[in-house]
Amino acid sequence: MTGVHWVLASLGMVGAGLLAWLFRAPLRRSLQLKEAALAQAAFDAQRDALSQRFLEVASRSGKPRGLRWIAVEMGDQVRYARDRQTGLLTAFVGVNIRFEAIPGGDMEGVAAVGNIRDGAALFHFERGGWGTGGKTLFNVGPDEALGRFQAQFEPLPIAPSG
Repeated sequence: MTGVHWVLASLGMVGAGLLAWLFRAPLRRSLQLKEAALAQAAFDAQRDALSQRFLEVASRSGKPRGLRWIAVEMGDQVRYARDRQTGLLTAFVGVNIRFEAIPGGDMEGVAAVGNIRDGAALFHFERGGWGTGGKTLFNVGPDEALGRFQAQFEPLPIAPSG
């Protein structure tokens, strides 16, 4: 290779590196949007299993104290967001939760125990799949829950259903 070829090859490599650097943010954003669309479709497909998993995990939490989780009904309202620091996708899902008092517990005999509680259940998309830690934000819907954590989460566009 002659000196001119070395110079041209070096300039080509520098140019390619510069282009990669310039387009890294748009490319990353495009990949994140594709991941979000796939994650949303996966959530819809796994909705029943995720609802059951949420009930199992939340039931083991011991919260609220003195109550046993007996049913979780996931509503249609779901808001997706991405954690601004970690990039983790999160779904805030509207839920209705039913409890019963644990016999001999603090809540036995409290009339309000039988009331259906509204909340937002949290699910996380990691390593290509949805999971949950059983976390519930009580007395708020998905929009309000996401609003409370707007410093931590970036709302994602709602994918068209179908």
